Amino acid sequence: MTRVIGLTGGIASGKSVVRERLEARGAFVMDADKLGHEAYTPGTDCFREVVAAFGEDTVSAEGEIDRKALGAKVFDDPVQRRRLEGIVWPWMRRTMEQRLAGLRADGVPVVVLEAAVLVEADWVPLVDEVWVVTAPPALARERLIARNGLTPEQAEARIAAQLTNEQRAARAEVIIENSGTLAELERRVDEEWRRIAPQPQGAR
Repeated sequence: MTRVIGLTGGIASGKSVVRERLEARGAFVMDADKLGHEAYTPGTDCFREVVAAFGEDTVSAEGEIDRKALGAKVFDDPVQRRRLEGIVWPWMRRTMEQRLAGLRADGVPVVVLEAAVLVEADWVPLVDEVWVVTAPPALARERLIARNGLTPEQAEARIAAQLTNEQRAARAEVIIENSGTLAELERRVDEEWRRIAPQPQGAR
């Protein structure tokens, strides 16, 4: 029986580190970011809908979605951003459903669906349990400044634009706090992995 974990968390929470740890333990990972890129592949229904909604000037000379041009149209416009999400998120959900069905048919024991917008996009029904990686906002801000070279104001704006830790945690079965060392984070992930991992044949 396949168990599907929905892994989410705010920016600079350490979600990717948790994903890598689970992958190293044997989980199959489905990355929503990569799926989002697939949504813009020429020839898909999503590609056609995006071009119809936002104009031919969003298509590059190579025939692909010009993500910079598209971003310029939606980045500072909440109405247009929701319009884009209304096209892309349903396509991603349908694709996830199809791929998860295939993984279940193949008997893959543990699948991790990593998605920053798992809650916002209403993908929670696709998973068996939600894991939220959290970090205090002040620590996330420090990480963003160090990792991405952002100003404190830019880092604060990125954090403020997302759901809070509390909003995500309200939908979670598992909360993984990441405010300590890497070793502490890995121990916490391993603790949850032992709970869900398939036991070797013959194990008691």
